[in-house]
Amino acid sequence: MSPNMLRLRTLMVGIPLALASLAVSAQVTPPGRTLAAQCAQCHGTNGNGPGFDEIAGKSAREIYNELLEMKSRPVEGIMDRQARGYTDEQMRLISEYLSTLPGNGGD
Repeated sequence: MSPNMLRLRTLMVGIPLALASLAVSAQVTPPGRTLAAQCAQCHGTNGNGPGFDEIAGKSAREIYNELLEMKSRPVEGIMDRQARGYTDEQMRLISEYLSTLPGNGGD
């Protein structure tokens, strides 16, 4: 088999495998997880970060309403700026994801 045919054969086998791997990866990651990565800087990777509000375990509705409030009020701090960077749908996805993390919701 010529080197060109071998490369072509490798690509024809490798590309579908790579695409299948991406599809599986996309199915495993919760939709809001990537969006919520920004939250980890202050709230920790598990939403229970020290020194800031604990957000893990709060209800999705509570988190979403807080984000909406921060997005609509005059800029007072970093959270107001962060909230402005997301669409309402993105904030909903973040809220739903954070509500699934184990925690006491700041209680």
